[in-house]
Amino acid sequence: MSGTRWERSYGRLRAGALHYVRVVRSARRDAGMVSAEYAVGLVAAVGFAGLLYQVMTSDAVQSALQSLVAKALHGSF
Repeated sequence: MSGTRWERSYGRLRAGALHYVRVVRSARRDAGMVSAEYAVGLVAAVGFAGLLYQVMTSDAVQSALQSLVAKALHGSF
């Protein structure tokens, strides 16, 4: 092994510190991506809910649901 004991210790400490910095920077980059993915998912969910609301409140769907419920209530067992 080359170098004094202090130099070897310093080298290991420096390598550990560099590894820690890489991990922290990597975690920060990922945190922003996760937030962006949640935002896109939320926008998609709101859009789907709006579309579903429009379909469920349309006249054709409401009349079909009313006739289905009426048949179920007036049916015999």
